[in-house]
Amino acid sequence: MQKFQEIAADNNLKTVIRSAFDTDLPVSGAWGYSQSQATIIEANPTEIPLPQLEHMLASMRAYLEMNMTRSEEQRYGSINVNELEREIVSEKDLAYHKISYEVTAIPESLYASFIDEYKENYGKEGFDLARHFQKRKEATLTRLIIHWFEVSKII
Repeated sequence: MQKFQEIAADNNLKTVIRSAFDTDLPVSGAWGYSQSQATIIEANPTEIPLPQLEHMLASMRAYLEMNMTRSEEQRYGSINVNELEREIVSEKDLAYHKISYEVTAIPESLYASFIDEYKENYGKEGFDLARHFQKRKEATLTRLIIHWFEVSKII
């Protein structure tokens, strides 16, 4: 099983997001690895539904863990994050969303070769499209992660 290092927030979550993803989000706290390290959503931009904002933040975390903080030969591509279930947790005056996500990805070098193979052979006689996608499926890593969000300020 592939181990991924947790991303430290160091009280600068907003700065890391701005630097890595060139966007400003109303967040603080940490990367949601536990309830005590929850990502705090300070406000919810009206154009982004809350589940979409949470998904965006979970995707950022996965991309940092699986690509941006790894050496070139250890990076993953085709990273997809899909919500499996959510739980609402209330404690004292705080409200949390504890969300389980399935994260899938393919080693970046392998993914690039799959893309090249597809581009070079799609539509050609003898190209086994079903086998191509079976090989991609076999090369895919699947992780289950939990991301905690503190949502007290917006609900």
